Amino acid sequence: MMSSRKHSLSNSYSNSPIVPLSPLALLSQDQDRNMVKFSKQFEGQLVPEWKEAFVDYWKLKKDLKKIRLLNNNTTTNTHQTTSFPHNLLSSISTFGLFGRRRDQGVIQVHKRLTASASKGGDLLYETELLEQFADTDAAKEFFECLDMQLNKVNQFYKTKEKEFLERGECLKKQMQILSELKTIIKQQQHRKGQEEDASISCSISCEEDSVKDRTKQEQQQQDSFMDELERNEVPFSDSPTSDEIGKPTDINMKTEKGKLRTLSGRVFSFQGKSLRINIPLTTPSRTFSAISYLVWDDLVNQSSKKCGPQGGGKLHINKSKLHHSQKMIKGAFLELYKGLGYLKTYRHLNMLAFIKILKKFDKVTEKQVLPVYLKVVESSYFNSSDKVMNLSDEVEDLFIMHFADEDRRKGMKYLRPRQRKESHAVTFFIGLFAGCFVALLAGYIIMAHITGMYRRQPDSIYMETTYPVLRQVASFDIMFSLLFLHFFLYGCNIFMWRKARINYSFIFELAATKELKYRDVFLICTTSMTAVVGIMFVHLSLVTKGYSYAQVQAIPGLLLLAFVLLLVCPFNIFYHSSRYRLLGVIRNIILSPLYKVVMLDFFMADQLCSQVPMLRNLEYVACYYITGSYKTQDYGYCMRAKHYRDLAYAVSFLPYYWRAMQCARRWFDEGQTNHLVNLGKYVSAMLAAGAKVAYEKERSIGWLCLVVVMSSAATVYQLYWDFVKDWGLLQMNSKNPWLRNELMLRRKFIYYFSMGLNLILRLAWLQTVVHSTFEHVDYRVTGLFLAALEVIRRGLWNFYRLENEHLNNAGKFRAVKTVPLPFHEVDEEE
Repeated sequence: MMSSRKHSLSNSYSNSPIVPLSPLALLSQDQDRNMVKFSKQFEGQLVPEWKEAFVDYWKLKKDLKKIRLLNNNTTTNTHQTTSFPHNLLSSISTFGLFGRRRDQGVIQVHKRLTASASKGGDLLYETELLEQFADTDAAKEFFECLDMQLNKVNQFYKTKEKEFLERGECLKKQMQILSELKTIIKQQQHRKGQEEDASISCSISCEEDSVKDRTKQEQQQQDSFMDELERNEVPFSDSPTSDEIGKPTDINMKTEKGKLRTLSGRVFSFQGKSLRINIPLTTPSRTFSAISYLVWDDLVNQSSKKCGPQGGGKLHINKSKLHHSQKMIKGAFLELYKGLGYLKTYRHLNMLAFIKILKKFDKVTEKQVLPVYLKVVESSYFNSSDKVMNLSDEVEDLFIMHFADEDRRKGMKYLRPRQRKESHAVTFFIGLFAGCFVALLAGYIIMAHITGMYRRQPDSIYMETTYPVLRQVASFDIMFSLLFLHFFLYGCNIFMWRKARINYSFIFELAATKELKYRDVFLICTTSMTAVVGIMFVHLSLVTKGYSYAQVQAIPGLLLLAFVLLLVCPFNIFYHSSRYRLLGVIRNIILSPLYKVVMLDFFMADQLCSQVPMLRNLEYVACYYITGSYKTQDYGYCMRAKHYRDLAYAVSFLPYYWRAMQCARRWFDEGQTNHLVNLGKYVSAMLAAGAKVAYEKERSIGWLCLVVVMSSAATVYQLYWDFVKDWGLLQMNSKNPWLRNELMLRRKFIYYFSMGLNLILRLAWLQTVVHSTFEHVDYRVTGLFLAALEVIRRGLWNFYRLENEHLNNAGKFRAVKTVPLPFHEVDEEE
């Protein structure tokens, strides 16, 4: 029960927001939580990206511990020197001359306005000690830190509140425009007697004269808005998410390149303002439509010059663009509501932290500070402002009205999604299939050892045929295949990310209700590998018993076909959403120049760069079964065919090519030269891979020298990028030597060890030059062992890559996504 409670606390930042309570309720609630240490509870519930903005509870505890130690020493000395005059003076000072107790308190908190307070600046708090403490300096230091934390919390809360209020106002305007646009479309459909189609046709005037009369402009506002929108058939924008939601991005329409990069719609007038519709080019269809729009736009401009005042033309407005605009606004509402929930959690936890530390201070010093300082905290801005509460209620009402058909239960499922409860059955089946896997693997290894299958036997049929089919299982030292070893390491990455409080779901933009947990990943791995090893055990048993080899060889192919069919299965079974998300990411990688690149896409492409041996093995498997070689037992056909050898070059290049194209697309979208430098890293890897494939084909001294030169240059390039760019290490002025200032892991030697291990595993290509082999072990097993080392290196790389990304988000206090909006206000000069 305790473990499940801790688990829920550690992931509460992704659940529904906490409703703030009154101080008395917090006190009573705090007394019921003695079983869980507050510092762990506080760390488990805070928003990871805002950790630096929360109350530094640990710093206050250190200061309080210092006061406790000094107070204990002073108390010991005081007991030895107490006397009647001393007690009499202390009583007089406490009750006054006439026996009335003083009410001025132990401390007094002063309010001070900053220099810019008149212009909306901050209100600062300073505490003055009115009584002597056992150690006045330590007490002053404690209250200085406490005041600083209170001022920090107020300032951060005010900043985030202002940001979310601006987002809310912008979203209201966006929703108003979208609602009125829908109303206009319905009116035109009703007026023209049209049924809902993919597009709407209407006649428009090519002349763009402004309306002189303001009253006429207000009457014709809806019609002019519709006419102007119809002139902008493909108003797309490929600019990345802007820093401030709802604000227009920089647009350069002077060149064709600038037009293709933004492709904003023409400016139209709405309610006296100039607006432009921007929709990101995130899919190939929108990209091709944008290119056609450039050609069509030039033709329309030329024809409009010849069009008279009464001339007009037929244009179409695609309703799918309006649907996409609605989808963008809906996503922005969800992110805004999530941010408001985080701000409520921020308010609640900080209030609880102040109460807890003040209670500890009263207990240590035996003073009554809590009632005095708590009144100040209650009246401070972060606890007294109700703007976030009001905006949250307003967002709920708007979302339910426009996106949930006024069904509150349906709307709250989107606004406050519930995470899947982890079942103990998953853990049970993980253990069950892991035991089956170990048992089957042990039996397979024993049988393979008895038959001498993995010894150096050039005439061994099994090593030339069956081993390439199920190359994933290598030898006694390798328990998992390349594919499921990689998946298993991904599960380990998830476990470590969660333990280190790295918000990988936000980084990968995964839905909290559909993402794979590490237990789910382990279950998939154990189940799949049990099936693989079981089929291999049955296959080897049938071969040794002398069954028809052509029929037996079909068994591994059927297993591979079953995995493929399960991956594309359209039914809602076996992690349907995750499977189709994986297929979508693979599609984005293959068509990477045409799709907007997000974090999950290039993260997955980097994983493929470490799976080149597996891809080449799958290439052989496809050739082996598609050509029917398993029936004719022509085992060398796929190795002799010229197109297969050419395809081997392509498979070695493809992962690096896809990753290079992603870098090119990111440079095109963002315009940062850093992406071009990253592209050079993958070009060097392509050249090294090509040299290695050529050397395997023709083993000569010239090709060997080329392999050494190209691989060395690529290794140095990759190591620099790993340590400096991806991991953010090797910072010269860091307080942690050769690391960075912020570290998620407490033990620094882990970083140094990981850097050294990454260096060693990056040099695995030297085996191609040295040709080192293990005695009595087939060379394919050695190659699989080296390929597994590269997968392990990638798993190590994954953790530090997301750690660095998380620290970047935390440095910018970025806890929610900034969704671009379709309608942007532009200046008249544009």
